[in-house]
Amino acid sequence: MIPTILVSVAYVAAQMLADVASLRVVMFAGMSMDAGTLVYPLTFTLRDMVHKVAGVKATRVLILAAAGINVVMAGLFWLVSVMKPDMSVGLQAEFGRVLAPVWRITLASICAEVVAEMIDTEAYRIWVEKVTKRYQWLRVLISNAFSIPIDSLIFVWIAFGGVLPTAVIWSIFLANVIVKGATTLISLPGIYLVKERS
Repeated sequence: MIPTILVSVAYVAAQMLADVASLRVVMFAGMSMDAGTLVYPLTFTLRDMVHKVAGVKATRVLILAAAGINVVMAGLFWLVSVMKPDMSVGLQAEFGRVLAPVWRITLASICAEVVAEMIDTEAYRIWVEKVTKRYQWLRVLISNAFSIPIDSLIFVWIAFGGVLPTAVIWSIFLANVIVKGATTLISLPGIYLVKERS
C-alpha cells in the first residue's frame, strides 16, 4: 500500500512540476528544450512502477487523475493571473504573464500524457502478459520506447505550434526524445524498488 501511494504521489508531482517548468524554453546541448523535460521523463518509469505494484486498472485511473489535477492547477494559475495584483509588491504583472500561458502547456501535456501513457501502459501489459515477467528493466525500456516519441510529438506541436518557429519546435522534439530516452536508461533500476503485485 505505501509503495503504491508513494510512487503515485511522485508521478502526479512530476506531472505538475513538468507542466510549470515547460513554460520556460531553455538551451540544452545546443538544442531548444522545454524545461519540463528535466523532470517529466521520470513519469514514465514511475508509471511503470505503479503498474507493477497496483495493476493496469489502477494505472489507467492514475493517468486520468493526474490529467484532472493538472487541469485544476492550470485553472488556479489562470485565476491568479487575472486577479488584480497588489502592485506594492514587486513583479506582480510579470508573475501573471508567466502563469497565464500554463493553459496551453497543460492542454498539450494532458493530451500527450493520456495518449502516450495509455500506449505505454498497454505495451507494458502486453510485454508482461505475452512475452515474459523476467527482465523487468526490459519491460520499462520497451514500453518507454513506444511512448516517448509519441508523447514528445503530441506535446511540442500542441504546446508550441504556431507560437514558435518550426525549427525550434523540431529542436524541442529532438531534445525531448534524447533527454527522455536518457532518463529512461538512468531510471530503469527504479522498477526493482517495488514488489510485483500478486
